Parts: sequence; structure tokens; C-alpha cells
Amino acid sequence: MSTTFQLDTSTSRANPTPAPMRRLTVPAIRARKQDGRTAEPLVMLTAYTARQAQLLDAHCDLLLVGDSLGQVIYGLPSTVPVTLEMMANHGAAVVRGSYHAVVVIDMPFGSYEASPEKAFESAAFLLKATGAAAVKLEGGEAMAPTIAFLSQRGIPVMGHVGLTPQAVNVLGGYGARGRSEAEAAKILADAKALDQAGAFAMVIEGVLEPIAVAVTEAVSCPTIGIGASARCDGQVLVTEDMLGMFERVPRFVKRYEDIAGVIDRTVARYAAEVRARAFPGPEQTYQPKG
Repeated sequence: MSTTFQLDTSTSRANPTPAPMRRLTVPAIRARKQDGRTAEPLVMLTAYTARQAQLLDAHCDLLLVGDSLGQVIYGLPSTVPVTLEMMANHGAAVVRGSYHAVVVIDMPFGSYEASPEKAFESAAFLLKATGAAAVKLEGGEAMAPTIAFLSQRGIPVMGHVGLTPQAVNVLGGYGARGRSEAEAAKILADAKALDQAGAFAMVIEGVLEPIAVAVTEAVSCPTIGIGASARCDGQVLVTEDMLGMFERVPRFVKRYEDIAGVIDRTVARYAAEVRARAFPGPEQTYQPKG
């Protein structure tokens, strides 16, 4: 029986233990949309660490190692400074921590735009270094030849249209896209071009809902919405956002929990016990045998 390495949660370190290979595949994800309809929407969340991936894996069809790690993990002002090495390190951790979901890695800004050949070099590096199944890149019609080039050479690609965070300097901010007829038409044309180029799925981010619906109906591959529409073929959120790790909550995010509050209260209890010399107690210390 095929095996993969799964983290052993009974230890404090990553001891590999055999687990059945039940990972979904890119073709299985692509096949979820039949005759323009996806009966059961796809579930995708971001993951950046092995333990996080382990906790999310059983509930998700896809795990995205997003370049949003630049802001979420490293405190950077945008995704632009993120490097291939950063993506590779976190991607490898997520693959090690999962065995069910398809792991997709964002290609960071500057690693693919210059040419299809450059994109292949970067994508091949990421897949070799991590064991992930696919890459994701941002951009519309201009990126269609690159997606075709990669797909024809064995690298599955997820597209990304609408609000593209790597282009924040050109867009002038993170506002919703598609408010003008020209912009709405371009988003739809971009999506069709990526679909025809061979993208196995695509993220639709930060667009007016009618545009997200129109794109979903127009393309043959599954669409995954974020700030788009429940009528997309799936949904993705930054995990830290939906868990309530940050005070600022984008409009398109639903906070399902207040994990930041849990951490704050828990650390406050710990600090109080340390200062009162109530921790460590007899249960947490080693005493000489009588």
C-alpha cells in the first residue's frame, strides 16, 4: 500500500508515521464541475505550517500555500516582497502536514511574469522542493500563454482573476473590481482566456457578485470565490482571517471564531500564574524519588 508521511501529534516533533495515501488529485478537482455545474462546492483554505495543514486537511479539498503569508506570517505590507524560497519552505511544511487535500502553491511576484520559460523554471523548483500538486499565478489574458506552456509540460495551474494582490501598485489598492463596464468585460475575457489555456481551476477575488456569477457560468473549470459569490464552484479564505486572528476583518470575511481572544486570555492566565509563582506546580516539575 502506498504511504505518505503524516505528523504524529502525540509527540512534540515531526515523527513520520505511515498513513494511507488518500490525497485528492488535480483531475479529481477539475472533474467536480460537470456540464457547467459543481454539485458540491469545493472547500479551500490557506495553510502555511505543518500543524495548521494537519488541522485543516480533513475538512478541505484544497490547501493553498498563499503568498498572503508575507502579511500573515512575516508582517510585510503586501505580497510583493515574498520570495520563491519563502514559498518553498512553507509549501514543504504544508505537504508534510497533509495527506488528503490537493496542495497548491502561489507563485510569488517576479517569479513568472517575464516569460513562460521563467515561469516553468520557478514552478518546477516549487513542485520539486515541496511535493505540492499545482501552482497558482495571478493575471488575465497576458498570462494565458504561460498557463498553456506550463500545463503542456506537466505543471497544473490554478488561475486568479479580478482583484490580483500582486498588482496592488498598479491597481492602486484592494478595492472591489468590475465597477465599470469595461473592467467587468475585461475580467470576463481574462477568465475565458485562462480557462481555454488549460487552468484546472481559478480564483475569482474581490469582484462585484454579478461578474463572479457570469465568470462561473462562462468557464468550464471550477471557480473559487473570495469576495465574489456563493454561486462560485468553491470558496477560499485566509485561515487566520476566518479564525479571528486579526482585528481588521475584510468585508468578504466571516469570522467563525475569536482565536486571537482565546490566545490573549490564555497567555494572560499563564503570565499571572508565573508572576504569582503558581506555575510550574508539582505536576510540572521533577522531584527526587523518595
